[in-house]
Amino acid sequence: MLLVLGIAGGWVLARSSTLSGRVLDADSSLVTAVRLESALTDQETGIRGYGLTGQPDFLDPYRSGVTDERAYTTRLRTTMSDRPDVLRDLDALQRQAQAWQQRIALPVAATPPGAPVALATQRADEGKRDFDRIRAATTRLQQTLQTTRDHSRAQLRTAYTERNAIFSAIAAVILVLTAGVVTGLRRGVSRPLEQVSSDVRLVADGMFDHPVTPTGPADMRQLAGDVESMRRRLVHELAFSDAARLQLDEQATELRRSNAELEQFAYVASHDLQEPLRKVASFCQLLQRRYADQLDDRAGQYIGFAVDGANRMQTLINDLLAFSRVGRLHTELASVDLEKLYARTADVLSVAVEESGAELTHDPLPTITGDATQLGMLLQNLLSNALKFRSPDRPPRIHLSARADDDGLWHFAVADNGIGISPEFAEQVFVIFQRLHTREAYPGNGIGLALCKKIVEFHGGTIAVDPAHSPGTRIAFTLPGPAPAAVAAAAQENQR
Repeated sequence: MLLVLGIAGGWVLARSSTLSGRVLDADSSLVTAVRLESALTDQETGIRGYGLTGQPDFLDPYRSGVTDERAYTTRLRTTMSDRPDVLRDLDALQRQAQAWQQRIALPVAATPPGAPVALATQRADEGKRDFDRIRAATTRLQQTLQTTRDHSRAQLRTAYTERNAIFSAIAAVILVLTAGVVTGLRRGVSRPLEQVSSDVRLVADGMFDHPVTPTGPADMRQLAGDVESMRRRLVHELAFSDAARLQLDEQATELRRSNAELEQFAYVASHDLQEPLRKVASFCQLLQRRYADQLDDRAGQYIGFAVDGANRMQTLINDLLAFSRVGRLHTELASVDLEKLYARTADVLSVAVEESGAELTHDPLPTITGDATQLGMLLQNLLSNALKFRSPDRPPRIHLSARADDDGLWHFAVADNGIGISPEFAEQVFVIFQRLHTREAYPGNGIGLALCKKIVEFHGGTIAVDPAHSPGTRIAFTLPGPAPAAVAAAAQENQR
């Protein structure tokens, strides 16, 4: 509809422009016709004055009139080329003018000046009749031009009326279409969108069982269908999550029950199991002292085996208890000064250090957050292992290094010059009860490095054997702590 009205509006504008041009052409042609009449009148006046007086000055209006006549005639033919009636009247006027020129004007103008022209007097009546015909032809031409102008003006007024009517119709149609579009958008888009938005808000507020109803045009229904599919998927995922959470709760309950049983087992292991072992060891030793004179050497050896087994069993139980308590007991994290903790550990191992002639060194150690008891066990196990597995060919040299990266992670390493660990056993040594040597060669239960790994991982770090270190062993581990910038700031604050 807008296209049709637009074409009609363009047509009426073009028609109005054309008719306006015609009116302007008619007005200018009417003026030109008047000027053409004036040029012909100048010719007649000049010829009549020259014929009566013979003075050459009277021929100037004649000559200028002839020039103007040609110009005005050419202009009229160009402007009114599409009006046959005007051209017909113009042709009739030119025939009358040429007849007058041939009979009167040219012969009189060709007569020598100086005296009145007799031919002018002789043909005065004839010239008057001919020029009256010219005037009549000029009048008909002007009337035709006037009629043409009036007709063009009437057409232009009609075109203006049509233009106003079409433009008013365009405006009315635009208003009606705008109202229809707004109403259609309201009914077909806004209301369905509000409905979908309301359903989505209800789902977002927690009413996951509320369906999103598809409504409105196809695109809106497709959108609502996609949202409904997403809601169903969310409901399914939430149901699965709830089921998983219930299962996790059940497992957590079972885990708490299991931990309680483990706690009870630990209590039994630390009391009820160790008490019979102490009795076995005590009575075996009492039997050896009381009946020493009645027993031979083999009996004494057997009693020694029994006492040693009972003692090793007690040690194994204590080590297992310590391993099981990591992460369950002594889990109060606090600020731990590793310098002080290292000094206490070295003091505990002072006898072994002195007997082996070992040299213990370390880098400046930071203060980190952790469990002091467990970190003490970590350092003690690593340093005692370095002392235990020393090389018989050289005195032990043990160094604890420490450095931090930009993320605040501290890298520690205990390096020694002992017997070392083969690369193929680099991971096996951290498995509980895994021993690389016989009990006779090196005492122990094979729990130390497994305990170290559990302590380091409980603090959020990692531990591994450095296979590139030689000679000896280098065990590297990481612990989270403050960044180097924070450590430097704390050091400056302590200096102040």
